[in-house]
Amino acid sequence: MGKANGDLRVFPLSSHPDLANRISDTLEISRGNIKLSRFSCGELYTRVMENIRGHEVYLVQTTTADVNNDVLELLIAVDSCKRASASSINVIVPHYPYSRQDKKSASREPITGRLIANLLEAAGIDRIITMDLHADQIQGFFNVPVDHLNSLVLFVKYFRSIVGARPADYVVVSPDTGRAKACKRLSDKLGVDLAILHKSRPEHNVSEILHVIGRVKDKSCILFDDIIDTAGSIQNAYNVLVAHGAREVYVAATHAVFSGPAAERLNGCKFKEIVVTNTIPQNKEQPIKNLSVIDTVPLFAEVVKRNHRHASISELYEI
Repeated sequence: MGKANGDLRVFPLSSHPDLANRISDTLEISRGNIKLSRFSCGELYTRVMENIRGHEVYLVQTTTADVNNDVLELLIAVDSCKRASASSINVIVPHYPYSRQDKKSASREPITGRLIANLLEAAGIDRIITMDLHADQIQGFFNVPVDHLNSLVLFVKYFRSIVGARPADYVVVSPDTGRAKACKRLSDKLGVDLAILHKSRPEHNVSEILHVIGRVKDKSCILFDDIIDTAGSIQNAYNVLVAHGAREVYVAATHAVFSGPAAERLNGCKFKEIVVTNTIPQNKEQPIKNLSVIDTVPLFAEVVKRNHRHASISELYEI
């Protein structure tokens, strides 16, 4: 798209600046210049350090362990761009905040995923680009366009080279019944069988696996989920699959949250490989064995380019 700034700008916020800057580099446009700071009292401050009047702006902010700071900084940056007369304000949020609070599971609970949507719209966004929402209905929380990207195309490409000409030796495993539809799509694309773990969750971050539906004995299992948080469910799934005779276990997940005891739990299991994407930057102080990271930058950059040119995005899902 040329090195000239033109009328398209991508600005990095504090959660994942490398992702944003590499999107700009892939698009061959100058990196966006935005000042991010904090007053001594703790209040956040953002200021766009270049003219964006009439420009199409993309702000990149994912969700990390500092989720509340990430959300508020994004809202403030949106307001900065709105008051700087940007023609459109688009936010790239690879890992959507509070996505697991998408409905009321008990009385007097909030639906925080909807609240985040309301806040972003009130701040003035024109579009949100995200990946693998924990619940598809979150798209309906917005009254602006939502580009909901699916990482399936990335994982299919990655595991096709592993499965190769031996599909009978592999099985895709869904960690629970709610994830079965996504796992079925992966198994179909790879041409392998599907197994499902029947799981109950008595409380937050606690899970119990009750049954294994399907054959995993003597198989290479690909355990496919959208999020790995504390890795309790993944650890339990690994133990159950090994107990049922699995030859080896891969883990694939879009969002590598890896909070609390996750690193210890994952390193305590003998996974063949743990495959995630870079929607969340990794904590290098807690290295995880056999970890492979799929790059999402080309996909996000292509979506920005197609939005800018008013081209189809659905074509990107063709495998």
